[in-house]
Amino acid sequence: MNFDDIARGISAVSNSAMIQRLSQLLLDWQLDKKTTIYVLLALAVGFVIGRCRASRAASFQNRGEALLSRVALTNFGPPDYHLMNHVTLQMNDGTTQVDHILVSRFGVFVIEVKDYKGWIFANASQANWTQVIFKWKFRFQNPIFQNFRHVRAVQDLLEFLPPGAIKSVVVFTGEAEFMTEVPQGVFSIPGLIDYLRGQTVEVMSVNRVQFCVGRLETARLAISGRTDVEHVQSLVRRHGSGA
Repeated sequence: MNFDDIARGISAVSNSAMIQRLSQLLLDWQLDKKTTIYVLLALAVGFVIGRCRASRAASFQNRGEALLSRVALTNFGPPDYHLMNHVTLQMNDGTTQVDHILVSRFGVFVIEVKDYKGWIFANASQANWTQVIFKWKFRFQNPIFQNFRHVRAVQDLLEFLPPGAIKSVVVFTGEAEFMTEVPQGVFSIPGLIDYLRGQTVEVMSVNRVQFCVGRLETARLAISGRTDVEHVQSLVRRHGSGA
């Protein structure tokens, strides 16, 4: 068996820069054959699991979340960035479900997506915001407050990161128009791209990015309908049937 050929094959079928670098390292290392095949198998299995999870998460996304995923993957790719979608995390008092987590050398961005249209009346300090569509008004939870819980769950898992490395981001992906001042940390899709491109201060290495992704992947619950149902039940227990 030619182990160099296996390493080259894994690199060829993956468009991941991280996988390609690791495959090249295997070609360079002077390892015995048994150790080499174990490393190659682990690499291949990890790649397949990651791809399967990404595909699985895509099936649980709404229109706005799918749009944000496409934009993020197009503009912010590996090795400096790693996007995670539909991440459900266990907390002491139940679960919390994060639309997206973008882990990067420039910070960890915890993203809440709202695919809304109509007029939006917002105040960063108020518990509820208002959406107006023609003569109908709808109140919804302040997404900045909503994202606090998501950020706290991520902070608990990545407590080794420096203060301020984990950032809250709210993105409106639909045709909503703010009739009040847009609160800090709230963006449209173009505004999000500009914001992320403006984050140029490195807070961690590429290796630490990979470590953070591994910690989050290990902690997240399965991407499944059952997980979603149990999450809704968790919300009902915390907030009542109105949740």
